[in-house]
Amino acid sequence: MRITELFTAHSIALDAALFTRDEILDKLVALQATHGNITDTAAYKKALLAREDEASTYVDNGITVPHARTSCVTRPSLAALRLAEPVQYNPEDDGKTDLLFAIAAPEYGSLHMDMLARLMQMLMNEEFVQTLRDAKTPADFLQAIDDREDAQFGEESFTQQEIPQTGYRILAVTACPNGIAHTYMAAEALTKTGEKLGLATKVETNGSDGAKNILTAEEIAACDGIIIAADKNVQTARFDGKPVLFARVDDGIHKPEELIKKVAHGEVAVFHADAEAKTAQTSGAGDTVGHSLYKHLMNGVSHMLPFVVGGGIMIALAFLLDDYTIDPANFGMNTPVAAFFKTVGGAAFGYMLPILAGFIAMSIADRPGLAVGFAGGVLAMNGTNFAGLAAGQTTGVSGGFLAALLAGFAAGYIVQFLKKITDKLPASLNGIRPMLIYPLGGILIVGAVMCGINPAMGIINNAVADWLNALGGSSRVLLGAIVAGMMSVDMGGPVNKAAYVFGTAALASGNYEVMAAVMVGGMVPPIAIALSTTFCPKKWTPDERRNGIVNYVMGLCFVSEGAIPYAAADPLRVLPSCIVSSAVSGALSMLFGCALRAPHGGIFVFPVVDHPLLYVAALAVGSVAGAVILSLLKKDAQQ
Repeated sequence: MRITELFTAHSIALDAALFTRDEILDKLVALQATHGNITDTAAYKKALLAREDEASTYVDNGITVPHARTSCVTRPSLAALRLAEPVQYNPEDDGKTDLLFAIAAPEYGSLHMDMLARLMQMLMNEEFVQTLRDAKTPADFLQAIDDREDAQFGEESFTQQEIPQTGYRILAVTACPNGIAHTYMAAEALTKTGEKLGLATKVETNGSDGAKNILTAEEIAACDGIIIAADKNVQTARFDGKPVLFARVDDGIHKPEELIKKVAHGEVAVFHADAEAKTAQTSGAGDTVGHSLYKHLMNGVSHMLPFVVGGGIMIALAFLLDDYTIDPANFGMNTPVAAFFKTVGGAAFGYMLPILAGFIAMSIADRPGLAVGFAGGVLAMNGTNFAGLAAGQTTGVSGGFLAALLAGFAAGYIVQFLKKITDKLPASLNGIRPMLIYPLGGILIVGAVMCGINPAMGIINNAVADWLNALGGSSRVLLGAIVAGMMSVDMGGPVNKAAYVFGTAALASGNYEVMAAVMVGGMVPPIAIALSTTFCPKKWTPDERRNGIVNYVMGLCFVSEGAIPYAAADPLRVLPSCIVSSAVSGALSMLFGCALRAPHGGIFVFPVVDHPLLYVAALAVGSVAGAVILSLLKKDAQQ
């Protein structure tokens, strides 16, 4: 272990205006606490004072090294403080102090003496000490220490003592909108990279089946920092006071080492949670407006999907099990079994728009936004408008998917506005804000907004539906090729999600053929790659061939992210092959008139697809075409 491993930029303060020993020790304790390795700061300060009572820790040349060995320290650390003006730290000191190094060491062994010995050997070099006094920033200060230790000791450890691992150094949370593939790929990349760097790392996954491997309060308290690699909002209030690095889930997959090193080197700001928030935004200061809107949208879509999938499949089963000849006008409800499936499925499917709007609003404004967004979504679903209400009608032309999107965003920002304008109310009224002001004011305002714009959204929604239904022949085939090809552009990224959202919007409008093209387009890339690794093994490395088997399963389950490692390794050959082959399958799906009432499920929903055998043919043709194109473009791999 090297001295520089015990510092971070957050544990260094320069040019502080402090004038008494008590003020100085308070500051040093606060700096040490940034490491997250002190369970009781008061006990640590008491141990520092006890050491000073034994004998002053002033050494010479304006340098003082307070140190303590105590059970409240979970792992060793160092903090540094440079004063704006030299002070008389202890009355008996031979000189004034302007440079202090605080040592925190666990109670076991003589580790603090090893740390002190290494530090003092370095501080004997006056040129080095002057460099510390001249450093402009904590980063410069830390770099000077690193350079000196490297020049004087190289990679030699300052201790032979075994330092037990008392917890995870790095914690992380990963989450993607659908919670299926990116979430777990980022978790695996971060975990493996942490092991490679010798930094114990634990990752919590916020997947489609809920949070797994949940971070405990003790682990959070003891870690160096937390990485949030997410494209949707996750619970962050529990990380208050810890360094937190916010990143996209793709960065967790492709840049895990960069993220972990930033946290380990103390290059991350300390996070402070909003006192009212249970869930904080995962966007960092550098997040773009477009990406923030995208995350809010995907939060709504990811919560809507179970309603659409479960309800849609049950409705499709109702048609599959019914007898059309009994009463064509009542198809889906002619037999008791069919009526059961359609009624229960419709109960879930019918509320997908309020769920979408509610969780978009919740993503923006936390829990107070949920009720307001849900109410806006119901109004969008019913098409409620001022003209209809004046005529005594509570429903009108449904605003559909577009109106529900708008309702969610409007509700979220309305609640945010209410939070802002009521922020100055007396503290005694804080309890009524989330229980009365936000829901009452929010629902009132969003109701007026939706009643005003529902007619326009209904016209637009119906126009899109009519356009899709009116497409014929080549136009319909071209649309299928475009949306399916988009699914392969970035394998779960913004372009992929844009095509997917378009498919779900068409689904909500009653056009099921677009969703079929979208899903088959997303299934092709992993299967095409798997076929190529199986039948053209010379084109691939042993690892790629082994992982190719897994891609059969991922492709058949509509998890296009299985192609990401291959696309990242050779994008100029893999991406064009996947885009073309997906477009072929999408075009064929449209040509064959395949329709799908569920936006997910892969082969598990094939039985409820219109013309299922032709749909399988569309998938097979595109997958084989992709494998052939890819195998022709790829060069033989070095084995």
